[in-house]
Amino acid sequence: MLYQIHEWQRAFLGPLSHFAQAGARMLNDTSSPFVQLPGAQRMAAGYELIHRLGKDYEKPEFGIHTATAHEHEIAVIERVALAKPFCQLKRFKRFSDDPSTIEKMKNDPVVLVVAPLSGHHATLLRDTVRTLLRDHKVYITDWVDARMVPAAAGPFGLDDYVAYVEECIRHIGASTLHVISVCQPTVPVLAAVSLMAARGEDTPRSLTMMGGPIDPRRSPTSVDNLATNQPLSWFRGNVIHTVPSNYPGRGREVYPGFLQHAGFIAMNPGRHLSSHWDFYQDLLRGDLDDAESHRKFYDEYNAVLDMPAEFYLDTIEKVFQQFLLPRGLWDVAGERVNPTAIRRSALLTIEGELDDISGLGQTEAAHDLCSSIPANRRAHKVIEGAGHYGIFSGRRWRETVYPQVRDFIRKFDAAPADPRGAAKVSRARKTR
Repeated sequence: MLYQIHEWQRAFLGPLSHFAQAGARMLNDTSSPFVQLPGAQRMAAGYELIHRLGKDYEKPEFGIHTATAHEHEIAVIERVALAKPFCQLKRFKRFSDDPSTIEKMKNDPVVLVVAPLSGHHATLLRDTVRTLLRDHKVYITDWVDARMVPAAAGPFGLDDYVAYVEECIRHIGASTLHVISVCQPTVPVLAAVSLMAARGEDTPRSLTMMGGPIDPRRSPTSVDNLATNQPLSWFRGNVIHTVPSNYPGRGREVYPGFLQHAGFIAMNPGRHLSSHWDFYQDLLRGDLDDAESHRKFYDEYNAVLDMPAEFYLDTIEKVFQQFLLPRGLWDVAGERVNPTAIRRSALLTIEGELDDISGLGQTEAAHDLCSSIPANRRAHKVIEGAGHYGIFSGRRWRETVYPQVRDFIRKFDAAPADPRGAAKVSRARKTR
């Protein structure tokens, strides 16, 4: 019922938002006689603020059409490499008319960015992707809003997420692939690669895990405390709702995006209130650059998706309440997740010093679990002064974090020797 009430509210605010948008444009248009009215600029600023507070925020586009690779500007085309009901595997194909650049790009490492399914769209990693395109062939998991997935597609739980990651890795080709997981997917990515290794399948050449809850028992944050202080029944009874009939996913149980957005705002309401007041003041002063920066940030921040109820509840229970991965007790589709099976993949973990979502040590815990990876193929970095978003977006990501990620990938881009093959050769020599 709450979802339906939200839809009624959205329908009520829609015309008001459009009216405010029209008013702002009319009062900002230099060819309009209304610009000369006393207080026109103040009214225009107020109208635009009302419009942005009441408008719908649709999923943004990645909008990456050009990039810089090997010191040359290149063209980029976004393609769907693999389509699944709950996810599209996107590839950002690079093109150039410079022969030397083409030759260099052919030899660039292949990277799969596994985006979080935790409220925001994968476009939140736009800066991550754009930066990686300098030196890599890039794929990303673009998760589908659950309200847009027909109920006939069936449920989607944490086990399904792991299976999707495995399928994406196989589709691209594990033997030449490097995987970067950001925040929430560090857990299912580690599970997927562990299962593949245990079956004897090829695994990625390297795993880079950034700000994720591998072991939430370490340095728990307010996010971790919320998950542990309430029983699973509380989450099922308070945040799970049914998609109404005006969407393709009608009847599907989800954790609605609008509730997630309310939670994001509630974590720091003063900062958001101050940001909107500053936006209003920027419009009054005619500071168009700062006003545009505000628009771009909130166009992304306010665009949220519905999560499948099964996936959300599984994550709360298995990751944040039972800690199954670090305790070695997690079974996925009947198979035990055993990170010690990973031997050939290199491992890089990255944490932000000021991360208030995944506390210090939570991602580093992957090293204790992946004990079969040789120490010279593992590294851990703590980025000073970085919060959660700073390790994968913004200036600190581009100037501090990315060079370390790039160098780590380059270091281990050559196919590692198979320890099983080396053992066979050694035994054969002994028998001669």
